Amino acid sequence: MKTRRSPFILILCMAGCLLGSRPLTLHDFHASVTQMQYNAKERVFEISVRVFTDDFEKALSEDSNTKVQLAVNDKNDSLIEKYIRPRFAYVNPQKQAKPINYVGHEIEADANWLYLEMPYTEPFRGGLLKQVVLMEMFDDQVNMVNITYQGQKKTFVFRKNQPIQDVSF
Repeated sequence: MKTRRSPFILILCMAGCLLGSRPLTLHDFHASVTQMQYNAKERVFEISVRVFTDDFEKALSEDSNTKVQLAVNDKNDSLIEKYIRPRFAYVNPQKQAKPINYVGHEIEADANWLYLEMPYTEPFRGGLLKQVVLMEMFDDQVNMVNITYQGQKKTFVFRKNQPIQDVSF
């Protein structure tokens, strides 16, 4: 018995092959992941924020009123620093805002890594953390922050209705 293949299946297979050969930049969710790792020797939190490149380019473009396309060796660090500074902040239990320094960024497939440092000389007891990256762009934006300090790791989830959290240890 001979089976007849539908042209629709052939088209789906061809589309799958074409899409599989390059990264797909569209996604159905809006999320970022932040890692905050304490470096005891340097007495600094090393911070990396992973965002989807297409979402981040859209936010930078809107923030700067110009079309932004991120590429390797680009000259957008000043735009990125201007964008990230008011959206990622920390206040210690003594109500002191800690300085956060922009270090740089790099592109990895369909994502961008933003690198920050926060000097921290006193024992980390927690405080208030604000992580609102891309929340002005997407109502469903979720920002997950993993904090590692002296072998302890805690995860905090930030949403539009919960942009600032007490990150006590």
